[in-house]
Amino acid sequence: MNEELRWQDWRRARHAELSGPESWLGLVGLFWLEAGVNRVGSADDCPVRLPEGPAHLGDLNWHDERLTWLPAGAPPCDLQTDVDGQPSVVAFDNGSFFVVDREGRLAVRLRDRAWSGKRQFSGMRYFDYDPAWRIDAAWLPLSPPVQMDVPNVSGDLKRVEVSHQAVFEVGGQTVRLLPMSVSDTEVFFVFRDRTSGKESYGAGRFLKARLPATDGIADPAVNRKISLNFNFAYNPPCAFTPFATCPLPPAENWLSFAVPAGEQKWSGQ
Repeated sequence: MNEELRWQDWRRARHAELSGPESWLGLVGLFWLEAGVNRVGSADDCPVRLPEGPAHLGDLNWHDERLTWLPAGAPPCDLQTDVDGQPSVVAFDNGSFFVVDREGRLAVRLRDRAWSGKRQFSGMRYFDYDPAWRIDAAWLPLSPPVQMDVPNVSGDLKRVEVSHQAVFEVGGQTVRLLPMSVSDTEVFFVFRDRTSGKESYGAGRFLKARLPATDGIADPAVNRKISLNFNFAYNPPCAFTPFATCPLPPAENWLSFAVPAGEQKWSGQ
């Protein structure tokens, strides 16, 4: 498929994601849990405080790395956090919650699934598609790997090991972009540029790229290329809600030039 057509499909999918019931815009709370029993409800004595609904919905019991939900008047069940993928979701009335794990600290994210009936989402603005911002970069190994302490918007640090870098040129300047994570299929970057805080979100943007294939290459460290299409750069969740825990770009990924491609600031900011 033509890259610009794929970009248009991506924009439509992005709109559906942000306007849907599971949107980041529907988050209404983030509550850090303590070891032991954490009451959930709308009563004043509940550390996980619902904006409305039953005074006591139930209890979250966090004990010996096990998280159990004890709903009032119903059988208990174990919950999975997001540490290994999709977390368990507890639904009630028009709300739901799930638990995130941030370096061993657990927090409840509370969602209003009926948020779109109370707030209007007017859509996102984008820079015009520019094929010049689809860049084939060298995917080079770092020896030894770099250890980075990456901050997030909550002020916490996460230790990240970086074994590769994407190297390319813009306007005669050599750029070395460090990934935040690499899976079996995908590379994830966080970056800032001269549009940050102006046309685009101030804390930076996210970018995903396919992991370069090794087929036919005897030495995987030689002549590997990664395609960075900045037209697909997008806002992190913290651009839409204060209840997200987004990573911030490391200093190495603060670009000294503007990248007028991808998603612009959300007009609701």
